[in-house]
Amino acid sequence: MRQRIDGQAVHAFIVLTASSLLLCGCTSFLRPQEKRADAQLLPTAGNLARGTVTFIERSDGVQVTYNLAGLPPNSDHALQIHERGDCNASDGSSAGAIFSPGAERLKAGARVEGDLGNIHADSNGVASGFIVAPEVSLDGVRSVVQRSVLLHRDASDPYAYPQHGAGVPLACGLIRQ
Repeated sequence: MRQRIDGQAVHAFIVLTASSLLLCGCTSFLRPQEKRADAQLLPTAGNLARGTVTFIERSDGVQVTYNLAGLPPNSDHALQIHERGDCNASDGSSAGAIFSPGAERLKAGARVEGDLGNIHADSNGVASGFIVAPEVSLDGVRSVVQRSVLLHRDASDPYAYPQHGAGVPLACGLIRQ
């Protein structure tokens, strides 16, 4: 026995199905988009360090996740943002000075924004983890995008004034969105 399907019922079913599909698509479209940037660090002349650094903007600052290898075993190193997005010099010098958009307010004991902190390499020469950097962003005047991230040979003293280097760069990478 066959049942007759009402044309209005079919039309209502099609409209409801299409509306549901559209609404599902809109919810993923309207979801807040994650601000993200990445850097591929390559070794400077005579060094072996390399890896990736990812920057994700969060409500409490930029989460900087790093995964680096080729470091001296059981060693500490400074991870820093530098002014220019240029890693062309074999020694990393083309990256310029450490990023410091608030330099005019810098006083003894203040941390420079581009000094992300020190990281530790394990017994295999691998360093992985994350740092939250509340003083930088991925847009505006404090943006790290199109700058360089450098891994330095030595650990930094974030409270030294004036700010001094953390040794020669072991690796350098351009921060891109």
